[in-house]
Amino acid sequence: MQLFLLKRGGREIYVGPLGYNSCHLIQYFERIRGVQKIKLGYNPATWMLEITTAAKETELEIDFASIYRNSNLYKENKGTIGQLSKPAPGSIDLNFPTKFSTSFFTQAIACLWKQHKSYWRNLTYTGARLFFTTTIALMFGTMFLNLGKNTTKEQDLFNAFGSMFGSVFFIGVQNALSVQPVIDVERSVYYREKAVGMYASFPFAASQVLIEIPYVFVQAVMYSAIVYPLIGYDLNPHKYLWFFCVMFFTLLYFTFYGIMNLALTPNQHIAYVASGAFFGVWNLFSGFVIPKTVSILIQVL
Repeated sequence: MQLFLLKRGGREIYVGPLGYNSCHLIQYFERIRGVQKIKLGYNPATWMLEITTAAKETELEIDFASIYRNSNLYKENKGTIGQLSKPAPGSIDLNFPTKFSTSFFTQAIACLWKQHKSYWRNLTYTGARLFFTTTIALMFGTMFLNLGKNTTKEQDLFNAFGSMFGSVFFIGVQNALSVQPVIDVERSVYYREKAVGMYASFPFAASQVLIEIPYVFVQAVMYSAIVYPLIGYDLNPHKYLWFFCVMFFTLLYFTFYGIMNLALTPNQHIAYVASGAFFGVWNLFSGFVIPKTVSILIQVL
């Protein structure tokens, strides 16, 4: 049995065989000047850890790492490594057809399963998002109660447009900002797992996109089911489906923007600042606050 012993900082102290009852290890350290001999019946592992502490090095004014590098054992290990690093005559180099041990499909399924477990257990994120969606839907639904039935005046239409624009913007911004801390944590895990070759970047990114779709779908269903009848829009299945589709794809757009923004920035704090600037410009020139005709005139001027 071999032992690979390191001190703080990753420097080698002892690399070699243990021997029967750790006899080789004990003989190595007992030959060092000032090291206390092991007591009869004492645990060699405990003794080894006690005599190689930083306090003992200071007390004995020695450096175990330097002693090892100047020892015959170190030279023997280097020679063994040199011999083993040379391929045998006639041998063929290792060759792997792909960088990863599994296919793209298997990687995508594994990443999607991991994301599903992570989202399902993150009640703070998923629960808060659904609660915020329900709250905003009830707030806007009661605030603009039966507003959709009043279509005789131009101002009535602008009020209806304003209710839809405000609700989409509020929930969209909430989605974009709330997803960034979650993705920031997942990105740290991704760096660690990608470094050891577990999966590629694209399956991980694809799983982050796909896992958001069912949750956003539930959001859109909840919001549409509450807001559409409360505001009093036309109870036509075709029109309701259009309303639902607009909400669904708009929320997806905001959520994916939040993920993209975090991916392009070093951390979530910078992503928040960048998102705020984008939301301001998007809100201003979306066609509601500044009408399209006025926006074109501003661009011409």
